[in-house]
Amino acid sequence: MEQVKWFEREFAPFADPRLLPSLLERLMGTPARLEEKLAGIAPPWLTLRVDGTWTIQENVGHLADLEPLWLGRLEDIVSGAAELRPTDLTNRATTDANHNATSLPALLYSFRQQRMRTVHRLQDLNGEVLNWSARHPRLHTPMRLPDLFLFVAEHDDHHLARISELARRLSALDSESAV
Repeated sequence: MEQVKWFEREFAPFADPRLLPSLLERLMGTPARLEEKLAGIAPPWLTLRVDGTWTIQENVGHLADLEPLWLGRLEDIVSGAAELRPTDLTNRATTDANHNATSLPALLYSFRQQRMRTVHRLQDLNGEVLNWSARHPRLHTPMRLPDLFLFVAEHDDHHLARISELARRLSALDSESAV
């Protein structure tokens, strides 16, 4: 089963602010889910490229690369900005980072530390700010903190699913070459 490309997805705004505690659990759990998933993948597969797309390890690095954006967008909303800061839609930071040359434990540690910083900042906010919003630059829709972090959680899951897909494809290729 092939998943929808990230930029082809549509997002409905206005997640219920009461969902934020559940979203925080989901966000805090992503590093552990990622580590568990990677523990079952053959180490040589982590840096193998499939059809010119990011490797498993580059997908991991990408999650860490985007964490400053999520924290920055949180701060955009809290500071009353009209529009969320844009991202580089070409993902140049990930492409240029050479995540395949970085140790997997270092990538996982970086992601976990950055994610916890974002989660702790969210936990420190009062209820009033949950209704403030800023316009998303690509989707052209207002986003409140619950909307933004539902978007982030979906982005996490998108890359976890991509890693699973890559592992399945590499396993199939490995099985074919063993025949």
